[in-house]
Amino acid sequence: MFASKGSKEKTQTTAERAKRTRLLRVLGLAGMFVAGIAAVGLLNAGIEYTNTTEFCTSCHTMSAPYASLQEGRHHMNAPGVHAGCADCHVPKPVGPKLATKFIAAKDVWHEILGTIDTPEKYEERRWIMAQRIWDKMERTNSRECRSCHEIAHMDLSAQGRTARSRHSRAEERGQTCIDCHAGVAHGMPTKPDDA
Repeated sequence: MFASKGSKEKTQTTAERAKRTRLLRVLGLAGMFVAGIAAVGLLNAGIEYTNTTEFCTSCHTMSAPYASLQEGRHHMNAPGVHAGCADCHVPKPVGPKLATKFIAAKDVWHEILGTIDTPEKYEERRWIMAQRIWDKMERTNSRECRSCHEIAHMDLSAQGRTARSRHSRAEERGQTCIDCHAGVAHGMPTKPDDA
């Protein structure tokens, strides 16, 4: 009826092992939770850093589009509203943002390969690059433009007659910003003869 001293020690040892195992599991889960938070924080910090205009223009290839941006209304204007590279080129939703960041690595690759590493080479490929951006904007209904410019929030009465008329018809016709405003931030690239 009474447990022997050896079986008591065995039971205590088994109980201690089970307790230790539970503690290790809890510590492991807590560690994974903290590591997950740290990973998300680092990823977010990296994305935020690579969204800065300073980062985008740190590659000398991007000096040409940055110079053209500085000449346009998206850089300096009467109300003081400023758009940086990411405002127009990086979506706000997380999924499309990560996809865009992944796809943008091709620009770094082309810089390394020397495809666009001089102003002349950049200008040579500018039409193709602009066409890709315009195609993306067509597919996404100019999502990045609409994060600042939404027709529903425009005061059409404050616009000129032509703009007011075109903006009011744009939604009815299913048009997107890029249908009328291609080249608005960087100027229109020269269309090659074979395009």
